Amino acid sequence: MDKTKKIIVTGAAGLLGQNLILMLHEKGYTNIIAIDKNKKNLAILKRLNNAITTIEADLSKDGNWADAFENTDTVLMLHAQITGLYREEFINNNIVATEKVLGQIKKSNISYTVHISSSVVNSVAKDYYTDTKKEQETLVLKSKIPCCILRPTLMFGWFDPKHLGWLSRFMERAPVFPVPGNGKYLRQPLYSRDFCRVIIAAMEKQRVGETFDIVGQEEINYIDIIRSIKRIKHLKTCIIKIPYHLFYCLLKCYAVFNKKPPFTADQLTSLTAGDYFTGVDYEKCFNIKATPLNQAFEETYTHPEYSQIILERCE
Repeated sequence: MDKTKKIIVTGAAGLLGQNLILMLHEKGYTNIIAIDKNKKNLAILKRLNNAITTIEADLSKDGNWADAFENTDTVLMLHAQITGLYREEFINNNIVATEKVLGQIKKSNISYTVHISSSVVNSVAKDYYTDTKKEQETLVLKSKIPCCILRPTLMFGWFDPKHLGWLSRFMERAPVFPVPGNGKYLRQPLYSRDFCRVIIAAMEKQRVGETFDIVGQEEINYIDIIRSIKRIKHLKTCIIKIPYHLFYCLLKCYAVFNKKPPFTADQLTSLTAGDYFTGVDYEKCFNIKATPLNQAFEETYTHPEYSQIILERCE
């Protein structure tokens, strides 16, 4: 693939986008257009990757951002609303924005797209994120554009403002860390840099009409993730178990006073839903070897620069 051709990355300033653009540079790609609506996070992205072009835009609204799609070779669709309290947020970012981006991809006759879906399309959970991600993937499939679809499980890595990133920072500040129930909820965490390697391989191979479930290669209980982070960061936080229903009620109460809760009751339901995802062998499909989980945790939480950068939560 010609590494000077234009690549557009939507949702570029979040956890995945920040990691992906760093890796695109590592791989020698030089013509990258990064679109995101969060001004602060875009500034971080630009500081770390001075050569890229950044566009601050809400893709759910018409605007000059559409002009960037002219003469573009590839689109990497990362934009998504992951957490939030209101259905409208998920509709705007996962549905309306996707419709508008797909319209520009068709209008500009872009040769290839990688759409980042989610493992939740196979989930038994029922919430705003799951419902709108399912609809988003359907929109992409119905569009008939040349593309492949990647469905990652829960990701962790540098720049994470939510999920494990927030939990790790909470442990630094709090003497006590609460865990719902017994904490033995199976997780299959996916290291963001491994997933970035998969995205780039998918872009280079241009496998049209295929969907790949990308799952973390090691299984671990939620409480053991928390213990691993505590160990790696040398924290003295006391981990305590709280009955599930009490934990749920506390989250509901907290959401009344905080319009941007880092962890919602819906996410607690998803955590304990009992989902088990079966993914492709991405070493075989994409020639990408998974980073051992303990090594990935070490890289994430001990990097001298990137582990200290905290993105603004966008919802």
